Amino acid sequence: MTASGPGEPTESARQLARWALAAAAGAVVALLTALTSGILILLTGIVGLVASAMGIWWFLAHRGPVRVFGAILAVGAPLAVLVLYVVGGVWGNALVALGLWGVALGCARTALRRPDRERNALMRGAPAARPRRPVLIMNPKSGGGKVGRFGLVARAEALGARVVLLDLSAETDVTALARKAVADGADLLGVAGGDGTQALVAAVAAEHDLPFLVISAGTRNHFAMDLGLDRTDPATCLDALTDGEELRVDLGSVAGRPFVNTVSFGVYADVVQRPEYRDAKAGTAVDVLPDLLQGGEGGRRLDATVDTVRLPAQQALLVSNNPYAAPDPFGIASAHRPRLDRGELGVIGIRVDGAAQAAELAVRGTQAAGLNVLTARKVHVVGNPGSSVDGGLISVAVDGEALTLPTPVVCTLRPGALRVLVPRDRPGTVPPLPPLDWRRITTLAFDTPDTPRTP
Repeated sequence: MTASGPGEPTESARQLARWALAAAAGAVVALLTALTSGILILLTGIVGLVASAMGIWWFLAHRGPVRVFGAILAVGAPLAVLVLYVVGGVWGNALVALGLWGVALGCARTALRRPDRERNALMRGAPAARPRRPVLIMNPKSGGGKVGRFGLVARAEALGARVVLLDLSAETDVTALARKAVADGADLLGVAGGDGTQALVAAVAAEHDLPFLVISAGTRNHFAMDLGLDRTDPATCLDALTDGEELRVDLGSVAGRPFVNTVSFGVYADVVQRPEYRDAKAGTAVDVLPDLLQGGEGGRRLDATVDTVRLPAQQALLVSNNPYAAPDPFGIASAHRPRLDRGELGVIGIRVDGAAQAAELAVRGTQAAGLNVLTARKVHVVGNPGSSVDGGLISVAVDGEALTLPTPVVCTLRPGALRVLVPRDRPGTVPPLPPLDWRRITTLAFDTPDTPRTP
């Protein structure tokens, strides 16, 4: 095997690229083994996807018979495609083609990975001194009682931290607690709780240029996930107190309020405002979505200016503290932000006005006209004049917390404002997948160490 220099593709990468092309070609052959079968698989698959997307739209955006029809179509279209495959005797071809395409994608992604670039794609920590007077604010009910279940109080106190437990019998001003801890001489602030609480204390830490410790004791722990922390065992986050390193990350601001993850406007924010949402999330959403998605009575639309780009009449808008690696509006709950120090807001805007646009979004994904994926330094959001946003107030969900704010609502970012203390061992640190570029795969497959390269 010929050795490759720094940054040069390895022989294994070239081989994986060849396998990717071979598997992709095999998938095409499996579809076209019999011309009629191949056309049947392709056409019915596309028609089934389009019909299912249209059914989902009718189910979400309408009531009565149209909603029932939409539900039947959303479920029945994929089943009908499966039946056609079986009756037509092409299910074997479809399975083989799907399997080979999966192999092709896996080999292509792996072939394009570059360890040198992946290292640069992740945040780097700097050595940090051990804090002498750390103060940790803990919510005993967060995450279903993770503070007690993992013995976080005893472990933190054994490491020299002072623990402040939130009193859930009355409303507690978390920001005031953090400021008092600083006044009493704390040299580190930390939180075991949800992302909304994390953001409030993080703002105080940033204001006083103190290190901030994230303990993954919330329900979803998006911020902890993107920092690479272990979300299955919050106690491991406390290792940062004795053997930690410091990251400089950005801190978001919406109308002067801090956020560490996302700010949602539009449909989602309107749904979580409902008092019944906490007890019946799915039922509440299904009940109110027709009014929110339609542009008529009850419909709420938003106009946004993303730096200098205008996004009119958006149904939903998501602004994130740094962009997500895979900007899928339906998969943000599990998506990652590989870096929190790029100094950019991520913006995803959605406008779907009917079943046809819903189908386009399902087929074309991020290339659909109804989906805008941008980055920005500043985002202005106001109510659309043709919608029912009244009194200059709009619903906003900040790190999952429901708020109502006067317009215009301005989102900005404070680059490097937050010093985050993390353990040296962060099992959740995952490099982002490289973008899939079949032209690059083809070049790599036919590349040899002796092939002249264009500078």
